[in-house]
Amino acid sequence: MTKVYVTGMGILTALGDSLESNRDGLKEGRCGIGSLEGFSTRYADSLLFGEVKRSNEELKKLLSIKEKGVSRTSLLALHAFNQAVQEAGLTNQNISDKNTALILANTVGGMCLTDELYRDANQRDSGSEYVASYDCGSVGIYLQQKFAMHGIINTINTACSSSANAIMYGVRLIKKGYAKRAIVGGADSLAKFTINGFNSLHILSSGRCSPFDVNRDGLNLGEGAAFLVLEAEQHTSDKKKLAEVKGYANTNDAFHPSTLSENGDGPYLAMEKALKQAGLNPDEINYINTHGTGTENNDEVESKAMIKIFKNKVPAFTSTKSNIGHTLGASGAIEAVYSILNLLYQEIYPSLSFKESIEATRLIPEQVYSKAMIKNVMSNSFGFGGNCSSLIFSKV
Repeated sequence: MTKVYVTGMGILTALGDSLESNRDGLKEGRCGIGSLEGFSTRYADSLLFGEVKRSNEELKKLLSIKEKGVSRTSLLALHAFNQAVQEAGLTNQNISDKNTALILANTVGGMCLTDELYRDANQRDSGSEYVASYDCGSVGIYLQQKFAMHGIINTINTACSSSANAIMYGVRLIKKGYAKRAIVGGADSLAKFTINGFNSLHILSSGRCSPFDVNRDGLNLGEGAAFLVLEAEQHTSDKKKLAEVKGYANTNDAFHPSTLSENGDGPYLAMEKALKQAGLNPDEINYINTHGTGTENNDEVESKAMIKIFKNKVPAFTSTKSNIGHTLGASGAIEAVYSILNLLYQEIYPSLSFKESIEATRLIPEQVYSKAMIKNVMSNSFGFGGNCSSLIFSKV
């Protein structure tokens, strides 16, 4: 079976706009969660967010964007996309080739333009410059048109597991011979639509989130983007390979629209199937980048699933959402990039804001930066509707 390697990565989060700045922030245990500055909302003074501290105008200038109607989600995506294809050494001809797939993910898409969407829905003229940006697939269409891409293109929306599933889909396209390479990832931006929706679920923390802590009280919403370039083994002989995508699985516990089952059936099956697909035993996983939202349900359920799969010998784990917040459809790709940084530099980054373990599980995330021997990393992403995905990346 064809091996699939990661040959390029790009990222933009509340920790920074490059791989280097994100790695530095993780090493230093820096938290990018703070007050909201990009737009006004009634919750700006009472909640904290993992906001990218670059305005739309700054991003447009940085990316040399002069056309109208480009949403913030598309700007974040383009920034990370450019980094990834540059690191992979892809030419414009490579990108537009019919054997190059584009699989991306989001949950908000152009609906980050909440006020514009409301006005456009209530007027009879031709609407604003953003009318074409509201569709879930608008970010993918923007990239496809900008780079004249002719290969398979798709947008996945499975809530918080979206971009993990985009990575998985890209790998499968390559393994089945439908593409030689796939540019995969996700992007999501903060919006009133998202903030109001999550606030109605009563799962937003008023402080900084504290994943796996007994006193956790909710998550912090964040924004960002990440892309990875995946290539078939036979096309990487002259390239630097960052990691191998070794295992992957998607399951569903079919329990509740916004809650995981108490026993963690979906998370357990996702991890179990990813290990089986990778041909690895549980004790060969050296580190887990958990879903780790900081919500009451998720952290205890994920802990129970990890204990079940690893037989009470749970490897080192952290939640990088404590650094950047929950970036929704982008989180799977961002955490995949972070997982590969763990492999490349053989290091574990600290989980923040943890004080005391959950009584039922007693698991403790890593709280200090350390060097470690890391060969295989697992990255978990669990979405609404019980859509659970696990990815395994291995050192080359």
